Amino acid sequence: MLSISIWRRLLRLLLEVFIVRRRRGSLYPPLRLVNHSSIIVPCLYPRINAPMFVVSNKFPIIAEESETDSEESDVSGSDGDDTSWISWFCNLRGNEFFCEVDDEYIQDDFNLCGLSSQVPYYDYALDLILDVESSHGDMFTEEQNELVESAAEMLYGLIHVRYILTGKGISAMLEKFKNYDFGRCPRVYCCGQPCLPVGQSDIPRSSTVKIYCPKCEDIYYPRSKYQGNIDGAYFGTTFPHLFLMTYGHLKPQKATQSYVPRVFGFKLHKP
Repeated sequence: MLSISIWRRLLRLLLEVFIVRRRRGSLYPPLRLVNHSSIIVPCLYPRINAPMFVVSNKFPIIAEESETDSEESDVSGSDGDDTSWISWFCNLRGNEFFCEVDDEYIQDDFNLCGLSSQVPYYDYALDLILDVESSHGDMFTEEQNELVESAAEMLYGLIHVRYILTGKGISAMLEKFKNYDFGRCPRVYCCGQPCLPVGQSDIPRSSTVKIYCPKCEDIYYPRSKYQGNIDGAYFGTTFPHLFLMTYGHLKPQKATQSYVPRVFGFKLHKP
């Protein structure tokens, strides 16, 4: 006889497989689809006048992608049966910029002040993030459950931008910075300088996340189209500069060399 815990794990695994296959076979009304060179993916960052909720890159729909590759990427980080929602979310493809927020931080109501008015289905979304068992799945329609999932991702992003300004949060982002998880500066004269994520606005749904180079002090689009669809408000305008103030020894000297345009070897005259 199988124990109850094993049955629960089997049911959870079957549910994940069911969700993967269901989402590959249908397009939901809340989703806004964007065509990237004949590759259709769900858009994580809607325009201002688009529907408020869209499902993020959880189980992205990608044309001409093999079944095996898609399954590996969709459920990456969820090989363990007891993986938390936070670990699962942070290990999704495209979510490499996110760090894992401590449960204790999320459970402190003070840290979540003001978020309940910004996120619909707030209580259900919070339960989902904290892996609290809830019966709302039986009460809601499929579309409502999808909105709860989207709300959970939005809520986690708004919590994340606050957490990475704390001591523990900056330490977690330091490890990712050392591992080049945020990418390198594409500018030639920055010589592969590691970058930091930054938002151009602290208001949700205003702009997508960019990467900030501390050497040339400029911002660039992330190389991955998945990362480029993440809301910049989930990282904010403060983080990279507070990070470099905290770890001053990591701040490089400002780049002094720049490209000089020439014609037949002669510098162009500047009027």
